Amino acid sequence: MYSYDFQVRVRYGETDAMGIVYYGTYPLYYETGRTEMMRNLGFTYRKMEELGIVMPVISMTCRYRRPARYDDLLTIRTIVKEMPSTRIEFNYEIYNEAGELVNEGITTLVFVDRKKNRPVKIPGFLKKVLQPCFNTD
Repeated sequence: MYSYDFQVRVRYGETDAMGIVYYGTYPLYYETGRTEMMRNLGFTYRKMEELGIVMPVISMTCRYRRPARYDDLLTIRTIVKEMPSTRIEFNYEIYNEAGELVNEGITTLVFVDRKKNRPVKIPGFLKKVLQPCFNTD
């Protein structure tokens, strides 16, 4: 398992008229979490795309636990529970400053060869970085 925490402060434009984070904002938080997780692993989406691999989202679930509000400092915990193959599943837990669970979600992405527009196995460079997190030796 690999887990990475990243913090974001809720901006005014991410809220509704009541000052509560708009429900459609959470997928953007998920994207931020997985993008920063990958950056922490030593590579970026940009680099992966330069190598010809894109990662479209093929499914997403989202569960709202309690409201987050304007100016809250949120912690986005992004978790990869299983070694990816042609797909990678990201789990998200979003906490407020009090440590209360605000939101949970899951996105599944597939590795796709950009030129062939076909699914491919996890790129070697990503597998090499993640493999130690899943060894149970």
